[in-house]
Amino acid sequence: QVQFVESGGGLVQPGGSLTVSCTVSGNINSIVAVGWYRQAPGKQREWVGVISRGGSTNFVDAVKGRFTLSRDNFKDAVYLQMNSLKPEDTAVYYCNEYPIPDAPTWGQGTQVTVIS
Repeated sequence: QVQFVESGGGLVQPGGSLTVSCTVSGNINSIVAVGWYRQAPGKQREWVGVISRGGSTNFVDAVKGRFTLSRDNFKDAVYLQMNSLKPEDTAVYYCNEYPIPDAPTWGQGTQVTVIS
């Protein structure tokens, strides 16, 4: 069973940048697409972006032009580069398959806090 481990979160000022990582236990190429999701306090988890096995990406409108995704198939890892961060980007960030499977197993996520 594939598992996802997120890391790299932290505290950053508005306008700053941060890269969070997703490490996949198992062969990342067995996954058609890896998605990033986030959950802000008091809100439901939402989809942020997706990167396919071939490297194609797509993002929710709120982060388009600010966030990028890349993957390293040798390291079984996916990276979410976040630029021009805003306070509303504050959330716990998770990675998982895309689309989310019927009975997903979520990691602990990584906290990103944008505050001046």
